[in-house]
Order: sequence, then C-alpha cells, then structure tokens
Amino acid sequence: MKIQELFLGQLEREAKITLPALTRVPEGRNDWKPHERSMPLGYLATLVALIPSWVVKVVKDDELDLNPPGGGQGKPPEWRKTAELVELFERHVADAKQALAGTNDAHLMTPWKLLVAGKVVSEQPRQVVLSDSVFCHLAHHRGQLTVYLRLNGAKVPAIYGPTADDSSF
Repeated sequence: MKIQELFLGQLEREAKITLPALTRVPEGRNDWKPHERSMPLGYLATLVALIPSWVVKVVKDDELDLNPPGGGQGKPPEWRKTAELVELFERHVADAKQALAGTNDAHLMTPWKLLVAGKVVSEQPRQVVLSDSVFCHLAHHRGQLTVYLRLNGAKVPAIYGPTADDSSF
C-alpha cells in the first residue's frame, strides 16, 4: 500500500468519527470555557473543523510560519450555527482528500518545516508531519471537544467505542 493511500483511508476514518462530535456542538456557547485557562468551546470546535486543512498545507507548501513577518495567520472563521461548523469541516476534508489524491509517496518523504517568526522549530518528512501533527492532533482535540460536549449537556458520540450516550458502535 502506498503512503498516500494510507493517509486517504485514515482521513476518511477520522472524518467519519469527527463529524458526529461537531454536529453536537451546542449553538450559542462559543465563549464557554471549563476553566479560565482553557480555550473557548467555539475556538476548540473551529480548530477541530480546520485541522483537515493542515493536510493541504503540508502537501502543497514547504513550510508554515506561525508568526510570519508582518503579522499572523489571521483570525479563524466564525460561526453561529452548528451547520456552518459542519460545512467548514466537510469542505476542508474534501480539500484534504484532493491534496492527498494529487501527491505521491516520494513527495511525502520530502522535508517540511514549521517556523515561528522565521525560525525553524521543526523539520520532518511530510509523512511524519501528517501522522503526528495532523492526525494525532485531530484525535487529541476531538477528545477534548467530547469533554466540552459532556460538560455542556450534549450527548457524546461513539468514537472508538460506545459512550454512555451512544451505544451504536
């Protein structure tokens, strides 16, 4: 199996189990935080919806500067309706699938850099970045999101197995 095919399959699996969590994000609670040092629910949900877009950056760009000269990356998109959040996620998943379909294993073995203010903080093969910094990152923040869902009274979907709210696994 090609690395590219492995990541396409992983993206499809992760999208399938992430979507139910995003559909249960309550509206009107974007500023809610479980603790003063925690990120707000709306920001966390947006982050989960945006992570598939990182696939495109890793495949198509050679680097990403988190604090480039002249200013940051801009504000994340804002949403008011859960349907807007879901649409954002589905669009980024589709773009990620297209990027993976258009690459090859040789390219995925080439280096990719993460910079902060022009300084390289990480340089690894793209396939490592996709595995560790995209898919593992998505699993981490999706898990965090399910805790936020529980604390807001929303039903937690089955992800890797049944939950107290969803035994359909």
